[in-house]
Amino acid sequence: MSYRWNLSSITSLMIISAAAATPVIAQTKPASAGPAATANAPSGLPSEATVDGFLKQMFGWNQDLTWKIAEIKPAEAQGFGEVTALFNTPQGQQVFRVYVTPDQKFALTGDMVPFGADPFAAARADLKAANGPVHGPADAAVTIVEFGDLECPACKAAQANINKLLQDEPKAQLIFQNFPLETIHKWSFLAAKYVDCIGRENNDAVWKFIATVYEHQGEIAPENADTMLKGYAKDAGADPVAVTACVAKPEAEKRVRESLALGTKLGVTSTPTFFINGRKVAGFGNNTPYEVVKAMVDYSLNKAAK
Repeated sequence: MSYRWNLSSITSLMIISAAAATPVIAQTKPASAGPAATANAPSGLPSEATVDGFLKQMFGWNQDLTWKIAEIKPAEAQGFGEVTALFNTPQGQQVFRVYVTPDQKFALTGDMVPFGADPFAAARADLKAANGPVHGPADAAVTIVEFGDLECPACKAAQANINKLLQDEPKAQLIFQNFPLETIHKWSFLAAKYVDCIGRENNDAVWKFIATVYEHQGEIAPENADTMLKGYAKDAGADPVAVTACVAKPEAEKRVRESLALGTKLGVTSTPTFFINGRKVAGFGNNTPYEVVKAMVDYSLNKAAK
């Protein structure tokens, strides 16, 4: 019997963490190789040669796996180094991250999560800057912030779960934040500007626009994106002249960049990524089933009611 290797099975062999990487179904943002990803790493951090040697020893046996070291930098946890690599397999691309101990003798895989009696407080504070289109009551006890990309197939696939959740949880509100992965999705940034401009003009229209773009996602290409998006804006009930003028202004790009910066600050590396009252959730409908997300929302609602 043949065995089909995926990153979950590969990383499990390391016996250091089960939560090793971002799920394949999510569209991952390639990490930009910063100045730390060099052969001569800053003091206290492993060099690129050391990291590459580590990866070869761990994964070199797998002929279907290739990688690129994207970044080596200090982690948020004092003394630890953070190493990010991009793994490529026949099943797709994943972000692989390890945290290296100060003595460089051990590494931990997975995400470094906030700790404390209220671990999501800092994220909630940062998410006060979320200013995208809002669906749901203004006085909602639970706020769900989605960082999404209209060209992302995983975002499209998550829509059924999102719509069901909003129907099942009428006391929750959803905020959509633009997070276009422009390095892999060539018309996503333009679509993000349309979301921004339509949302500023007509909140009802922007949700119709988002749904329509997802519905016709496969028909849109970089060559026809502007024409198609303009037509969908009109169909959604937005003023196409006003929206077109807004999209062309540098302020629209600035606002999208600010949304990207907010997501990056919060550790978003793939789309869609959700925050439920500050709690980060990725892989909605895939690695994270609908029932789990609903239970999280119910828990937050019950907590808010006390």
